[in-house]
Amino acid sequence: MATNNERALAAIEQLVSLFFLTARERPFRLFFVLICPLALFAICAAYTLLHLLAPKPRLPYPSEKTYITTNPDGSVSDPRPLPCWFDRWRAEGRLQELEYPSIPPGFPVPSQPPIEPAEVEISVVVPAYNEAERIEAGLEEMVEYLDANFGRPSAAQQRSRPTTPHRLVFKSPTKASLAPPPVAKGYEILVINDGSTDSTVDVCLEFSRRHKLHDVLRIVTLAKNRGKGGGVTHGLRHVRGRYAVFADADGASRFSDVSRLIEGCEDVVDGSNRGVAIGSRAHLVGSEAVVQRSAIRNFLMRSFHFVLMILTPPATSRIRDTQCGFKLFSRNALPHIVPYMHSEGWIFDIEMLMLAESAPATPVLNSEGEVIGTSAGIKVAEVPVGWHEVEGSKMNLVKDSIRMAVGLAVLRASWMLGVYRRRLT
Repeated sequence: MATNNERALAAIEQLVSLFFLTARERPFRLFFVLICPLALFAICAAYTLLHLLAPKPRLPYPSEKTYITTNPDGSVSDPRPLPCWFDRWRAEGRLQELEYPSIPPGFPVPSQPPIEPAEVEISVVVPAYNEAERIEAGLEEMVEYLDANFGRPSAAQQRSRPTTPHRLVFKSPTKASLAPPPVAKGYEILVINDGSTDSTVDVCLEFSRRHKLHDVLRIVTLAKNRGKGGGVTHGLRHVRGRYAVFADADGASRFSDVSRLIEGCEDVVDGSNRGVAIGSRAHLVGSEAVVQRSAIRNFLMRSFHFVLMILTPPATSRIRDTQCGFKLFSRNALPHIVPYMHSEGWIFDIEMLMLAESAPATPVLNSEGEVIGTSAGIKVAEVPVGWHEVEGSKMNLVKDSIRMAVGLAVLRASWMLGVYRRRLT
């Protein structure tokens, strides 16, 4: 046994000696014969591994493109077709590719079709997985605020589809030839039931009956659980609002602060009416709400933020709170973010922000409406919002924190190596 060990050690010593001797006398040969192939193999292996590990969102089932609501008599409606700006936008994009297979330089054809006009003022997407015990309080706060500030759409508005082209959502046109389009009124709430096994749907329907939210509160049920990111993405593909906001079902964020998100969005909106505003709890660091949380929770929060700063591009890395479940998008920002989403777990917020940062350039307008330059990316406003801890979180502190860190690394590597691209999913 000792003899075999000695022989093995001697062989290893000879191999190491040969390696260093070759490196000293013929460094270029070593580079091309050994190091270069190893580096190429490592890159190919990493690329293949990312293709295996990177999330691939599934296509929606036919039943997931319908919704149910309550009727005025209190009964539950039959499944109704769910309006989908995404399907129309994608179809028009493919048609445009067929009509213009090669576009000469300077030819005034837009790079992608515009999103269809808004039908209501604001759409609220609420992802819900087994939220029967918590969702009602959140819905109460939403409806109270939305009724007071936006009102409910009329019956005629619910039935009709606007045909007026959408122009300058936030900024009033200065030229007489650009008459502003009709302003959408009212709101809608899309509850995305992510394969719940409890009475979440029944609770929402009873809430709708009690508040007479007929065809205002719409419930979309996913046949199989997709995760919070998958639920939010699915909901955002079907919103009809001039603004689209998603909010957690537990009501942890103060919903009335949506007015602050709208103001923040208008502050950063660009010449193409693209803007994003996100709720932030960063101002609460050091407050009683955060200090009273467990030491390990605060440690994991700071560790994740450190990893985030390292792995994300500049604008996203400067955001102090990426994980607050309270984000608002202007309607024109949606086609630059939602069609390209991949992540369906907890890390989806960061992919949204990265997609906003990498959005194509858009014209910059002066006060007279004239183009004076271009601006790359969609600007994100980080807005302080009220927040409180709510019991019953579905998140496993340690396990999900590790998954988020791994997911962030996979996400960033997938975008860097081209596994993810700005292509439709």
